Amino acid sequence: MSQHFQKANVTQSSEIWTILQQAIARRKADGSDQWQDGYPNPEVIQSDINKNAAYVLIEGQTIIGYCALLINDEPEYQNIEGQWITNDDFVVFHRVAISESQLGKGLAKKLMQFIEAFAINNNIYSIKADTNFDNHAMMAIFDSLGYVYCGEVYFRGTPRRAYEKVLEQKR
Repeated sequence: MSQHFQKANVTQSSEIWTILQQAIARRKADGSDQWQDGYPNPEVIQSDINKNAAYVLIEGQTIIGYCALLINDEPEYQNIEGQWITNDDFVVFHRVAISESQLGKGLAKKLMQFIEAFAINNNIYSIKADTNFDNHAMMAIFDSLGYVYCGEVYFRGTPRRAYEKVLEQKR
């Protein structure tokens, strides 16, 4: 069955929240502090949808993944302790989560490939992201997909590892 990536709508909020709740529980089970402070929550999803930043990975009629995508919209990234590779337009993604029933199928990587296509379709050749210091699975995905560690950024007072991937421009 093929998968596609599209903007989320308000009718999908509860499905998205279920997937995020599963991811929050997984992070806790992994002994991580990430997402254990009441964030993300249903209001965050609503805000993502209102800003046209909410995207879902769908297989058939089922939502199997979620992320928020923003263009040039992450104020905390201006305060990096380190240095970004580029200072051009960028896509930033947050809140990547895959449905519990779909784990181990490489869908986080697939989601990130859709994000790269989204960037290129918008003539943007930089993707920036961050993750918790204890989110080893995400760090491994960043490494495998060619992201470069650029330094630290802070969210809600907590340091996070910041990454950037520069995409190849088709000539």
